[in-house]
Amino acid sequence: MTTAEYNTCVDEFADRVFRFIVKNTKNDADAQDITQNAFMVLWKNHEKVEFGKARSYLFSVAYNNMIDGIRKMKRISHTDELPEKAANSATQQQAGLKELLDQALNTLPEIQRTVVLLRDYEGYAYQEIAKLTKLTEAQVKVYIFRARKKLKQYLVSINHVL
Repeated sequence: MTTAEYNTCVDEFADRVFRFIVKNTKNDADAQDITQNAFMVLWKNHEKVEFGKARSYLFSVAYNNMIDGIRKMKRISHTDELPEKAANSATQQQAGLKELLDQALNTLPEIQRTVVLLRDYEGYAYQEIAKLTKLTEAQVKVYIFRARKKLKQYLVSINHVL
């Protein structure tokens, strides 16, 4: 990969990698660090990585760094945050919907949230998700199916409460 191709990767993929990581970590600073680290690793290996595979490489590096960070935090603290209810006013409907979707995503196990975000938010194919997460394509499909089912159940239950 040339320097120009690397710069193209930064322009095209930095926001996407950041969005994916921040959706999982819920922390802008951590997401920025992980994204920056992914691009540093890409630069260190730019001679080995083909330009056509840079996107997948970046997401793999970022995903693995995120998982390492999550595992480290789980060792430090075993407390979970409870999701808050979304606002239901007409003026905050759109913001409330986003918040509600974020809460629904937070109820999912880590791997289910990851595969759903990669598939539905980032548009990855099942095969690409399998490579990134080191799962089989069948496992990815099962996790996505189960995650969507849980999301639906959560949203229906919240709708009854509201």
